[in-house]
Amino acid sequence: MALRATLAMVLALAAAAPALADGDLPGKLSADDKQRLESFDSVRGEAIGAARESKDKAAVATLDQILSGKPQAIRGATDLAGNWRCRVAKLGGSETLPLVIYDWFRCRITDDAAGLRLDKVSGSQRTAGTFYDDANPDRLTYVGTSYYGYEGKPKPYGKDAERDQVAYLVRVGPDRLRLEFPSPRFESQFDIMELERSR
Repeated sequence: MALRATLAMVLALAAAAPALADGDLPGKLSADDKQRLESFDSVRGEAIGAARESKDKAAVATLDQILSGKPQAIRGATDLAGNWRCRVAKLGGSETLPLVIYDWFRCRITDDAAGLRLDKVSGSQRTAGTFYDDANPDRLTYVGTSYYGYEGKPKPYGKDAERDQVAYLVRVGPDRLRLEFPSPRFESQFDIMELERSR
């Protein structure tokens, strides 16, 4: 009986703790994805510079709003789970169209035994993956895959290099996050997914 009570207490404490995955992240990543993360800062700077050259001034103003806010401590956060609305800004990659900002879609963050996960659950282009602790306490590392809505579910990371994604998640407000993807495979030089808490 005492053993059963102790086990129940351990399980309850585990459920209350943040369920961030804590494996050996570098060992899970392909060499190409490690390089993408290593070049994050330089690629981000180049892409933002290119995007701000866009002739679409309204889009540039929206990009400035997306980029606003300083990263806050996020490691160990226990309040990220829930429903979010999300939109993607695609930066760089084309001189004629250096900035494209899509409309809002629905995303969901879950926190359970599988870890802290993100799923974009509406729109034709989707992503699904897991967050990992990063050496920088102001961000989490995202490892996921892209897929199309009609496919039903994504392939696991590592099964198709063309679909694999890596990104950094930063918190820029109580109800605002940014997920930033360096050197995506298609269409752009840098992608930013802005997430706002759904009311």
